Amino acid sequence: MKSIAIIGSGLGGLAAAVLLASSGYKVDVFEKHSYPGGKMKRYHIGGARFDFGPNTLTMPDVFKEIFTLSGANPDDYVQFKKLENHTMNYFPDGSTFLSSSDRERMIAQLATFNIGATHYDSYVKSITKLYTHAVKEFFPRTFSSLQEYASFRLLRSISAVKPLTTMHDFHQSFFTDKRIVQMLDRYATYIGSSPYLTPATFAMIGYLEYVDGVYYVPGGNPTIAEAFHKRAQELGVTFHFNEEVTQLQINDQQTITSLSTKKNEQLHYDGYLLNGDYLTVYPKLVDKAYRPSFTEDVNVKEPTSSAFVILSATNRKTAAKHYHQVYFSHDYEKEFEDIFSKKSYPLDPTIYISNSSTVDTSAVSNTGGDNLFILVNAPSLTNDNRYVDKEDLKNWVYRLLEKKGVFIKEFVIDDLVITPQQLSEEFHSYFGGLYGYTSHSLSQAFNRPATKGKDIKNLYFTGGSTHPGGGSPMVVQSGRNAANLMKKSLK
Repeated sequence: MKSIAIIGSGLGGLAAAVLLASSGYKVDVFEKHSYPGGKMKRYHIGGARFDFGPNTLTMPDVFKEIFTLSGANPDDYVQFKKLENHTMNYFPDGSTFLSSSDRERMIAQLATFNIGATHYDSYVKSITKLYTHAVKEFFPRTFSSLQEYASFRLLRSISAVKPLTTMHDFHQSFFTDKRIVQMLDRYATYIGSSPYLTPATFAMIGYLEYVDGVYYVPGGNPTIAEAFHKRAQELGVTFHFNEEVTQLQINDQQTITSLSTKKNEQLHYDGYLLNGDYLTVYPKLVDKAYRPSFTEDVNVKEPTSSAFVILSATNRKTAAKHYHQVYFSHDYEKEFEDIFSKKSYPLDPTIYISNSSTVDTSAVSNTGGDNLFILVNAPSLTNDNRYVDKEDLKNWVYRLLEKKGVFIKEFVIDDLVITPQQLSEEFHSYFGGLYGYTSHSLSQAFNRPATKGKDIKNLYFTGGSTHPGGGSPMVVQSGRNAANLMKKSLK
């Protein structure tokens, strides 16, 4: 029986573990934390339950298929509930827009912005086309051979997904109202990038929210990771929690012979799957001499944006009465310029709040209030912004929200702040960024690290910093891609 070591138990590693074990491989998973899921982490603060992230959940079938392919019924492990009206958008002029996957509701609201149904239908038709090309030609590929790059269908799809148009320009071609464009441009933040630099290809995210739908999981999104973990254990996967891998030993044939852990164990496997931030964990585990194709030039690989997060448990209901709400800044372009060019916190930031207790009261059964996940987009780490005064920044965000009519501070039972520096330390995030490097150039958008690297024969990759990119469904897809490739390679 072939043996496989998976380093890290994020969603990609968990999905791969389930699929590899169900195909008869002996699988060991090494995780430095005490829980499965990586950034999909659960917190308990002030009597309330919180998900760290991600919060907006789409593409439930991607998760369900992992269970189905392993021979199990996904409904026995995790439930997905649809939020038809999912995100309330608040604009600086006081107007609002409730995003929905219901076409009639969207058209009725757009009419109040003097936008006709034909504009929306044309937009939906275009993003559907973008999404269809991505599903068929991008997501399932591993980009681990020249043959995959040379595919005529791939080249045709790349030309069809508007790689030379920015997301912002794409949205402006359908809507002239700056508020609607700003609402749609926010999708660039889902991949930690700027809509003024990111290719229009990623506007396909709009298809997921306006056509396919937004979902939530009772018990919180970490329930997905726990369900994968349960299924993997049923299939015989061994999990080594609180056990960090410190090095991969490689011979002259560019093959990994063993791994070392902090417990000074040296263990041998046939294949190795790295489920961690590619740009930080890979060079940490593999000596430079064995990875000549890897570059550590931060000027080539611009880090994605990070996040300043407040988890706030309150003793009463607040004005944040939707599962998802966004309070937009006055000048979106300047906000992204501050984050990416100046590497500074915007003085007028867009603020996102998730309040899962609006649909899942079990999250606040002990408090009767709200469980508010408050996020401000933050710059990646530099020497100048690495350490911030958490209390000052937290109170500043509370004050900004009060100006928008959202009063929180006076009702707080307890709160917890998470900074980019903490993300860097806890998850080895690349300069504190959430998704590896940005999609601000064609090479970074369409040539992310492949499932199989060029340098080491039995090492594979999965996670948000590798192909096909960030976001829970894409990470699960990367785990599925890795499992499929490993099964072919390790026969």
